[in-house]
Amino acid sequence: MKSLFTGIALLLMGSTSLFAQTTKWALDRTHSNLGFSVSHMVVSETKGRFDDFSIATVSDKEDFSDAKIDITIKVETVNTDDKKRDGHLRSPDFFDVAKFPTMTFKSKEMKKVGEKKYKLIGDFTMKGVTKQVELDVKFGGLLSNKGKTVAGFKVSGTINRQDYGVKWNSMLDTGGSVVGDEVEFVANLELNKQ
Repeated sequence: MKSLFTGIALLLMGSTSLFAQTTKWALDRTHSNLGFSVSHMVVSETKGRFDDFSIATVSDKEDFSDAKIDITIKVETVNTDDKKRDGHLRSPDFFDVAKFPTMTFKSKEMKKVGEKKYKLIGDFTMKGVTKQVELDVKFGGLLSNKGKTVAGFKVSGTINRQDYGVKWNSMLDTGGSVVGDEVEFVANLELNKQ
């Protein structure tokens, strides 16, 4: 009987290891960027980026359908090429970086929906609020060169900043708002196989 329990335990441990990803992928910061855009005064868009972010990725399959992806963004590195505006974005009116220094995304599923197209589902946390989001992923493919394997992705999505407690705004005389609620994110990512 003892050997039966031992056999079952070994089988369960073995099956668990079959589904655990072991191949790590490191972010190439030189060839990656994370940007956003939001409407300004209804008629135009303002763009910005985060200059410091990190990604932890594990995936054993060549099509990345088993990928687990965690992203951490240092919010104080927000950059819209305007120091005054960046200072306002870091304040409690927007990101409140003193209390909430990071934004995070933790993936739950990488679902293939077409040729090199995926839905990346996970929990996004901003300003202490966590909500599930669904992002669009375009897989650029794999390339091996000089003994290095590289993967490329474009990740995009939209969130409503109001859902995360980022509520500051000013109204225009015409009735519209200075800053839109919908924020579009686009990340171009290059990962190196470890």
